[in-house]
Amino acid sequence: MIRVRDLRVDYDQICAVRDLSLDVGAGEVCGLIGPNGAGKTTTMRAMLGLIEPTYGTIELDGVDMRERPRDACRAVGFMPDFPPMYDDLMCWEFLDLFAASYFVPRGDRPEVIARALELVGLTEKRKAMVAELSRGMRQRLMLAKTLIPDPKVLMLDEPASGLDPQGRIDLKNVVKRLAAVGKAVLISSHILSEMSEFCTSVAIMERGRMVISGTIAEIHDRVIGGTVLVIEVLGATSEFEAIVAADGHTGPFEREGSVFSIRYRGEAEEASELLATLVRSGVRVASFARKREGLEELFLKVGARELS
Repeated sequence: MIRVRDLRVDYDQICAVRDLSLDVGAGEVCGLIGPNGAGKTTTMRAMLGLIEPTYGTIELDGVDMRERPRDACRAVGFMPDFPPMYDDLMCWEFLDLFAASYFVPRGDRPEVIARALELVGLTEKRKAMVAELSRGMRQRLMLAKTLIPDPKVLMLDEPASGLDPQGRIDLKNVVKRLAAVGKAVLISSHILSEMSEFCTSVAIMERGRMVISGTIAEIHDRVIGGTVLVIEVLGATSEFEAIVAADGHTGPFEREGSVFSIRYRGEAEEASELLATLVRSGVRVASFARKREGLEELFLKVGARELS
């Protein structure tokens, strides 16, 4: 759905984006993260045709942005960080205005608008004035506007900014539903704890370059080196430590009281076998769980310092 190759964007003497490549497939939710000045917004703007790249290839839903910009843009729904709003309109009027600009037939607009409002949890605000909405509600209204033409590709710039906890949960559920029906979603955000709950892949930028990209599992294994097993053991631990040391998938471990955190390179089946061995050997295991670090840990491990 999204395919970028060797993208470069120069501003006068400054290279904002350098030789960047990125893929986001259908049903994938990709988190674009990086420190201030990393080039995230510039990358999105170039992908949307809002700025002219120095060179590189951008394809959206199989359409080359340079060769057929109008057709490429029809496949995309974009939600900026601080979108312009029309405060003197009611919510349904605001959406109706954009539905008309998207050439939605007049007779279909009420149903399309109702569906968009329901999806973002604003049905009760249908007749409220845009000026009366909170920051979070305005974000949700703009997301509803973005969804009106049923785009195959979604680009969301800081969509959770200003949302209350319930609003963020609603956003997460909306994004999951969109991915489930095959849409490609690219999200730029600094709220990494929220993104880790619904992103299937991540792209980490720094100083205009793509440092690393791929599924969260792939990057986790490349950067962190496996998962962490957190095991609580009751009683003596000598037998436990001997079994863990003999397992070919374990690495260094840390201990805090009776709880061990062990670097583990095996899959779920191997972890299950380790647990079975511990129990058969009489080790009293109070708890046994696999833990993956979230996006914050991946972000910091890659080397970025300051969240945008």
